[in-house]
Amino acid sequence: MTLLAILMGTVAAGVGSVWLAALMAFAMLARFTQHMLSMAAGALMATAFMHLLPEAFESEAGAHELFAMLLGGLVFFFLLDKAELWHHGHEHNHGPAQETGHGGHAHHHGHSRAHHDHGPRSGGWAVLAGDSVHAFGDGILIASAFLADMRLGVITSLAVLAHEVPHHIGDLVVLRHTSGTSRAALVKVSLAGTVTALGGVVGYFLVTQLQDYLPFFLVAASSSFVYVALADLIPQLQKQLGFRDTVSQVAWLLAGIALVTLVSSLAH
Repeated sequence: MTLLAILMGTVAAGVGSVWLAALMAFAMLARFTQHMLSMAAGALMATAFMHLLPEAFESEAGAHELFAMLLGGLVFFFLLDKAELWHHGHEHNHGPAQETGHGGHAHHHGHSRAHHDHGPRSGGWAVLAGDSVHAFGDGILIASAFLADMRLGVITSLAVLAHEVPHHIGDLVVLRHTSGTSRAALVKVSLAGTVTALGGVVGYFLVTQLQDYLPFFLVAASSSFVYVALADLIPQLQKQLGFRDTVSQVAWLLAGIALVTLVSSLAH
């Protein structure tokens, strides 16, 4: 009975929060694409710096080990970026032969510009990796709450659902940008959300052993959100704009931070 309750709570929190975020994100995305990218950057940074990292450092884990984990995560996602860019370059070099002379130069320039305009394509994978790690940790938290008390488990599931919605909005915007379609973004983030159920099942059987590793799960997830925000989203926003557009861009970034902060405070 407890295991069934854990499964229901983790699926509701992990996948339900994604679908609720999708209703909000895609309703606004069509009209406010650039604004939503700003909001996504703010939401991801706020999730990392004002929710996940403080929670990790409030544990008994050593600060040195947690910072090492954060650094390792950032390096890992940098290497993931490099591997993805190398993969695309390798595929391009093995494609149809390019024209030589002036025509070939124009083709290369056009390809470089197209690649630059689309931005790093591996940011989506970093988001999915961070989401999966974070969801696994949420599953363990929900399982721990249900094992302590059934009502506490229900409350915890609702709290997780509530505070996941704002940063899932950011995830969906990033995945929509890298995948090209809203459907693909929704499927990918939903699959990452199902990892919450996996964390719940594993937590049900191994909760006492896994509790000590929760801070490291939180830091690993944080590193992916920080990397995507600073290496993928923020550079796309660093354009020469007029005063009104710049104010609007900053306002939407701050709105993403405020939304995560408000919902996390209410959930706690």
